[in-house]
Amino acid sequence: MQVKPIIKVESQMKTPISNETQQDALAAAKAIQKPGQTKEQTRLIAQGIEKGITEYKKQQKAKSRERDKARKLQLKAKSRPAKDQSDDLDNNETSGTQTQFTTATWIVITLLLLSWACFGVYLAKV
Repeated sequence: MQVKPIIKVESQMKTPISNETQQDALAAAKAIQKPGQTKEQTRLIAQGIEKGITEYKKQQKAKSRERDKARKLQLKAKSRPAKDQSDDLDNNETSGTQTQFTTATWIVITLLLLSWACFGVYLAKV
């Protein structure tokens, strides 16, 4: 029984690398070239730099898409009437999500606790 080797197939199509990226990678590879380094070694370094540049560009595109989605959601939320937003707040409260307290909320909570403490001290003296 023969065992066939597993070959990984990339799910994404390889995008052609632009000439500008290739030139930038080659310039960077030549800038860090060591004395006695062969052209083949420099070419391999340039290929690695190209891969790094393309990976960076992919990451930046993904981040840009995420920012754009978030911006669109914010615009959509602002354009909804107040009634829809109050319904959303009710749904969020029932789903058990945690809310962050703002500075104003902390001030109100602190003042409430301080007033109760003062009231307790007053009752203790009377």
